[in-house]
Amino acid sequence: MNRYGVIDLGTNTFHLLIVEVDGKGKSNELFRERIFVKLAEDGIGKIGKKAYSRGINALSHFQKVLHKHQVKNINAFGTAALRTAANGQQFINDAKTESGISIQLIPGTEEARLVHVGVIQAIELGHQKGLIMDIGGGSVEFIIADETKVYWAKSFPIGVAVLYNNFHQKEPISIKNIKVLYKHLKKILQPLFEVLKTHKTTCLIGASGTFDVLEKILPNSQKTTLSATINIENFHPAYQKILKMNMEERRAEKNIPLTRADMIVVALILINFIIKEVKIKKILVSAYAMKEGILWEMKNS
Repeated sequence: MNRYGVIDLGTNTFHLLIVEVDGKGKSNELFRERIFVKLAEDGIGKIGKKAYSRGINALSHFQKVLHKHQVKNINAFGTAALRTAANGQQFINDAKTESGISIQLIPGTEEARLVHVGVIQAIELGHQKGLIMDIGGGSVEFIIADETKVYWAKSFPIGVAVLYNNFHQKEPISIKNIKVLYKHLKKILQPLFEVLKTHKTTCLIGASGTFDVLEKILPNSQKTTLSATINIENFHPAYQKILKMNMEERRAEKNIPLTRADMIVVALILINFIIKEVKIKKILVSAYAMKEGILWEMKNS
């Protein structure tokens, strides 16, 4: 039996996944945990003191869990916040000193590639192209792909922590802020719209995170073990309802996790923007994303 540990250090959330693989290549999940560290709490340019401490403490905790499960084969990947923050490299150095965990910083293009590897373990795309969207705290990865090929992939600095800090300035969010945010998205996502003229698709595939919440919010989702199909007709009424909520009301909404109550509004605005601009007709939610892509490559290397 081989045991593998994967740590995905996102801007909002640190994830740990531990699996055991038998001689036939069958995986058995032993442990899964996520800790909301919110590295960009004080902005994406520098990790604040409290967030820095939460991040180091989370990794020290993960190290204890890995030791308990006797995991030797470990991969830890840093993404947008650690790429962008002025003290990102210092965090990586301190993480190694405090927890013993070595963090590999990866570019957005590699993050996008690994998301695709993870998603195709959960969803059978076949030869039909889909637009995969992985919403993080610091960045959002867009991948146009089918089962076997990535046609285009790009990471954009429009993660929900960035959008929340820059555009969600009132509770509930103002119409003016929404319009300014839409204008910003339209400008920054021009490369995506250009490539979609060649690689057309009306299928949006959400890689976990915000899309997991969306699945809970919207009724009549068709579910399998590793994926769900969302009825797009149910999106707009739910979107409008949440748009009008203030923070207190969102915290009281049973289907919105407390850890996502702050940034769920800008996340849904982003999804709504993509639905409208790309003319999406179908939304699939993948239970797998980057960490499962990393795991697949570890097992098959």
